[in-house]
Amino acid sequence: MLMRLICLVVLVCLPLQARSALVVAGELRGAVSPASAAYFDRLLDEARDRKADAVVFAMDTPGGLDTAMRRMIQRILASPVPVAVFVHPSGARAASAGMYLLYASHVAAMAPGTNLGAATPVALGGRGSEAPAGDGKAGEKPAQTPMAAKAVQDAAAYVRSLAELRGRNADWAEKAVRDAESVSASAALKLGVIDLIATDLPDLLRRIDGRTVAMDGGRTLRLALADAEVVRIEPNWKEVLLARIADPNIALILLMAGVYGLLFEFYSPGLAVPGVIGGICLLLAFYGLALLPINWIGVALVLLGVALMVSEAFVPSFGVLGIGGIVAFAAGGLMLVDPGVTGVAVSWEVLVPFVLLSGLAAIAVGVLVVRARQGLLVSGREAMVGATGKAMEDIDGEGWVWAFGERWQARSATPLKRGQRVRVVVLDGLTLVVEPLDEGEAK
Repeated sequence: MLMRLICLVVLVCLPLQARSALVVAGELRGAVSPASAAYFDRLLDEARDRKADAVVFAMDTPGGLDTAMRRMIQRILASPVPVAVFVHPSGARAASAGMYLLYASHVAAMAPGTNLGAATPVALGGRGSEAPAGDGKAGEKPAQTPMAAKAVQDAAAYVRSLAELRGRNADWAEKAVRDAESVSASAALKLGVIDLIATDLPDLLRRIDGRTVAMDGGRTLRLALADAEVVRIEPNWKEVLLARIADPNIALILLMAGVYGLLFEFYSPGLAVPGVIGGICLLLAFYGLALLPINWIGVALVLLGVALMVSEAFVPSFGVLGIGGIVAFAAGGLMLVDPGVTGVAVSWEVLVPFVLLSGLAAIAVGVLVVRARQGLLVSGREAMVGATGKAMEDIDGEGWVWAFGERWQARSATPLKRGQRVRVVVLDGLTLVVEPLDEGEAK
């Protein structure tokens, strides 16, 4: 009886035991792209399914695409789980799109030695939202095109709405958009841009324990993260692959592999393998370039450079086309991506080997073509002249000879004996004009 009573008490008390807090953690290192947005969606879905108490999203980004950023912000605003965006580690930044994500978060935190800001929208064509200054007068802002002004106004209104929703400094947010201002972590805390400064994830959880945050629908939630269990969610292979393709260096490598693969297929029809690989690489390159702020003049210069280097092998330009192709390819590679938008660009370590490889390939093809033109003919009527054969009968004027593995009607000004070795002098229609070989030659 006593044992039954103890078991009953235990069963009643078990549901009353409070479970330990759960925090789902993820991170963004690099540009904001559709790949990072897909990863962020999976992170929030995992937190919702696990009934987590909070999501901590560490971030070090130079910015990225507006569409991917807005998709992530929409998920934050509608999330049933509080989201803390943490600019970490020291030396990291939350520039451009990263600043918007920080403003949208329920808890905005930064590590010492980090910075945020510079959120002026930049067009995907590689041009900034502001045109060059007019007359260069001191204190005068650069003139804006109508489209650039429209983009800036929209971005300023968007970040102000996020600031008002979270009770953060809206005036400074507008300055970051309109004037590309940037501040350090300590200055951001004084300005009311962020909520706190923390050194690492455990320190962040200790500092936000007990904080009350406003959730979707007007409700509030008190964070209880003391001794929370942290579950880290890493990007899967698909998200990693898509993020890698969005790297301008990888995109350039795929572009060149695709172009060369198709060229090899055109030069040697029927191989199939170069064409298939080239087509796949080209499509992947176009996908990666679509995620980046591409300067299409740079793309055109890269393709022009390849075309000129290939043409060098077929046009006797004495190196002019090859040199021009190398210059165009190098210039196009440098102009391919605007580093002011995402903070990344094509590196010299990737560009220089490609330039050298393309130049060497053009030189090698040119040398092979010259050798082929200077070499002996191996087929056709011209190749038959000088070949040798054997008389199949005694010939006095006309008769039959064996040459090129078959019977030929032949004509000779010198009488020939059966089995005598002969040389073809000329081809007259389908008749071989032959002459006897000397004894030394016949051997």
